[in-house]
Amino acid sequence: QVQLVESGGGVVQADSSLRLSCVGSGRTLSRHLMGWFRQAPGKEREFVASISWSNQYPVYANSVKGRFTISADNAKNTVYLEMTSLKPEDTAVYYCAATIASYSRATRDYKYWGQGTQVTVSS
Repeated sequence: QVQLVESGGGVVQADSSLRLSCVGSGRTLSRHLMGWFRQAPGKEREFVASISWSNQYPVYANSVKGRFTISADNAKNTVYLEMTSLKPEDTAVYYCAATIASYSRATRDYKYWGQGTQVTVSS
C-alpha cells in the first residue's frame, strides 16, 4: 500500500508561482513512478508530469513544459510540482499519484491517488 498526501494549493493571480508537495508513505513507495495530474470542472483528469525516484527523469505534458518543474526528494519521500507563469487555464484540482509502471501518462495505470489540492488562478 502507498499513501499520498498533497498540499500547497491556493488562490493566486495570473503569472504567479506556486509549489505543490506530495508526501508519500508505504513500504513499496520507492518502486513507484510518481505523477501529477489535474482535473478542471467539467473536464477529464489529465496528466501533468511524472518522475522516477531512481533516475529522477522528468516527463511533462506539452501544456506545462517550460513552466512547471517536477522534482523528488528521496530523503523526505516528497514529490514537488513547482508551477510558474500560472494561467487561468491551470485552474484545477491537482492530484498526486503513483504507478508501478516505469512510464505512463494514463490515469488508468496509476493505482494510488492523493485527495487532491485546489489551485485557482485568477486573471
